[in-house]
Amino acid sequence: MKLHVHDTSDAMAKAAAETAGRILREAIAKKGQAAFIAATGASQFGFLKYLVAAPDIAWERTTMFHLDEYIGFSADHPAGFRRYLRERLTSRVPIGTVQFIEGDAPNLEKELNRLNRLLAATPIDVAFVGIGENGHLAFNDPPADLEVETPYIIVNLDEACRRQQFGEGWFKSLQDVPTRAISMSVKQIMKSGYIICTVPERRKAQAVKACLEGEISPMFPASILRRHPHCFLVLDREAASELSPSTLSA
Repeated sequence: MKLHVHDTSDAMAKAAAETAGRILREAIAKKGQAAFIAATGASQFGFLKYLVAAPDIAWERTTMFHLDEYIGFSADHPAGFRRYLRERLTSRVPIGTVQFIEGDAPNLEKELNRLNRLLAATPIDVAFVGIGENGHLAFNDPPADLEVETPYIIVNLDEACRRQQFGEGWFKSLQDVPTRAISMSVKQIMKSGYIICTVPERRKAQAVKACLEGEISPMFPASILRRHPHCFLVLDREAASELSPSTLSA
């Protein structure tokens, strides 16, 4: 893992997008195509803004997989992640193939099988992710299963995760936040050639500290990122505010 700390969230987002653009361009130049995983949430706002403006990416040669989605939400639900990605990514650049999670599919088992076949057959060049206030990675809340091999799984959302979604303004009340979602598994995320993890804001500082300075543990799922050889953890000063000097200088 490579740790990068920037003074502001805007500088963090710009740097992360520059790295993402470079990885995508290199993959396309080498193989003629690239596949990536797109995350959502407040941590991705700036990153996606700069990514869609990045120059010289042959988006039509890319495939996008969707990181997670609430179960039961329509494609147009205001808090749904398909709508989020359409508004901030897929409507702004001509991505060749978009593989959304249909959280409202009438047969969830069939939908999972469809996604899992597609993802298992597609090497992922780079995953864009964040870290939750509870240390989650995607919607793998603690204690997360770090060993499950299945690419997409159904997960239960814990209260801390649901409070974060409410606190970020996606829902009118905590009761409105779903309790289940489809999420990419931790092991599948870790199979990505590169991972770019962007984490802004002081509210994430305790989780960042636990994931970087505590044990690698299912109780802090994103701690597993320390084992990835090509993970860029990109923070702003607020998110890095509780890290020890030894971690910051490593």
